[in-house]
Amino acid sequence: MLSEGGLIAFPTETVYGLGASALDAHALTRVFEAKGRPQDNPLIAHISDLQQLGQIAQVPNTIAQRLMEAFWPGPLSILLPVLSNVPKILTAGLDYVAVRMPDHPLALALIAKAGMPIAAPSANVSGKPSPTTALHVVGDLAGRIDGILDGGSCEVGIESTVIEIVEDTIVILRPGKITRQDLLPYAKAVLFDPYLKQGIEAHTAMTPRAPGQKYRHYAPQGQLNVFFGESVHNVQSMMQSALIQAKQVGKKTAVLTLDAHVFTHADWQQQWGDEKAETLMQQLYGALRTCDDLRSEVIIAQGPPDDEQHHALINRLLKASGGNFITVS
Repeated sequence: MLSEGGLIAFPTETVYGLGASALDAHALTRVFEAKGRPQDNPLIAHISDLQQLGQIAQVPNTIAQRLMEAFWPGPLSILLPVLSNVPKILTAGLDYVAVRMPDHPLALALIAKAGMPIAAPSANVSGKPSPTTALHVVGDLAGRIDGILDGGSCEVGIESTVIEIVEDTIVILRPGKITRQDLLPYAKAVLFDPYLKQGIEAHTAMTPRAPGQKYRHYAPQGQLNVFFGESVHNVQSMMQSALIQAKQVGKKTAVLTLDAHVFTHADWQQQWGDEKAETLMQQLYGALRTCDDLRSEVIIAQGPPDDEQHHALINRLLKASGGNFITVS
């Protein structure tokens, strides 16, 4: 079906992807239409072996080769010089393409059977929390695509790390499970893209070089407010105050916590994980989607520790909340 221009949602280790031939401009156009995705937001191409890489990109240096050997298959997308035969819509007209090899048996089997690189952005309506189960995909895209492969829940739970290589330096464009510390042995330096440190409003004027950079993503329907601070007691006290204020004006509320602390006046509460980054990544999008299912108007979340292991989570929360971060002393 993919070789005939079809759209198939399938599981990866990160999130469910909406697959289409990376070499078929019409199929790629259908991806943007099904998701409601802006066409200046480039897609990631997924491959099942290195032979497929030669259909879309060049491998210009040894750093890229070493990264592929170390992290593929896995949640690392690498920007590479794109070949001239690749449709411009895949890369948003840029001269490089993000490529990765997913670490999931169904994904690898599907791509291998198709015999070509497969573009696969998250299989959701653009801007909503990414899907980590087949039911999430059904809720967003039923009737818009040609099929769904159900592979259960995704192991990682957030999108891949996206990098570019500039001479002997790695630049992280989108953080993910693979961290700066993981990448340091493979380059002279590993830097974060400057846009990751700027406010959410600065992203609207940029030309995105990778998915997840420009637009608001991962967002629930309700207003998400994320509270950070070294004192758990102070953070939870401020969350309780915000919850009471929301209830006083008649808002339907949800609370996401990192422990079993019980908040009063909450319409719904969930411990969406502990402080372990792996657990939080697995649970984040499912928790936000539950808030949507419950029609929560105000979502009050306890943020994770502000350290490198949680950098990707904080990036997703920044995007999902539109920058509504509250730091508690």
